[in-house]
Parts: sequence; structure tokens; C-alpha cells
Amino acid sequence: QVQLVESGGGLVQAGGSLRLSCAASGRTFRTYTMGWFRQTPGKERELVAAIAWSGGTTYYADSVKGRFTISRDNAKNTVYLQMNSLKPDDTAVYYCAADRSWLPRTNEYDYWGQGTQVTVSS
Repeated sequence: QVQLVESGGGLVQAGGSLRLSCAASGRTFRTYTMGWFRQTPGKERELVAAIAWSGGTTYYADSVKGRFTISRDNAKNTVYLQMNSLKPDDTAVYYCAADRSWLPRTNEYDYWGQGTQVTVSS
């Protein structure tokens, strides 16, 4: 069992930065692929970035490439999402998720956090 708790969301002006954190319980954290998703009302949950268990492989959605960076610290059971050059379109609830596979379908992730709101003002 893995429990995920996101933090770091908030209100920021366009062009600003935020760093999201996702703290995981359980000693098996280091065996999981970790993903960051975002969702706005009426839209499907979108994969923003993912990182393999070792940290050696990452994935980014085209919309965030060059602006967002995903990283993990397995000693701290934490995954991060550094978000720079934020745009109003980045406004969403951001979720972290864990799964043993690499890039499974959204509904196949084993564990989800409760989400943290990110609001980017213009």
C-alpha cells in the first residue's frame, strides 16, 4: 500500500514558478513509476510528466517541455515537479500517481494523491 500526499500548490503570476512535492508512504516507493497529472473541470486528467523508478527515464507532455522538470529522491520517498515560466493554461488541480509499470494508461495507475490546486493569474 502506498499513500501519496501532494503539496506546494498555490496562486502565482504568469511567468512565475512553483515546486510541487509528493510525499509517499511505504518502503516500496523506489520501485514505482511516478507521474504528475493535471485536471481542469470538464476535461480528462492529463499526464504532465513521469519518472521511472531509478530516475533515469522521464517523460514530458509537449505542453510543458522545457518549462517543467520532474525529479525524485528515493531516500526521502518524494517526487517533485518544478514548474517554471507558468502560464494561465497551467491552471489545474495537480495529482501525483504511482504505478509499477512505465506509462500505463491513466486509469491503470495503482495509487493517487488527493491533488493540489495550482492557479496562474495573467
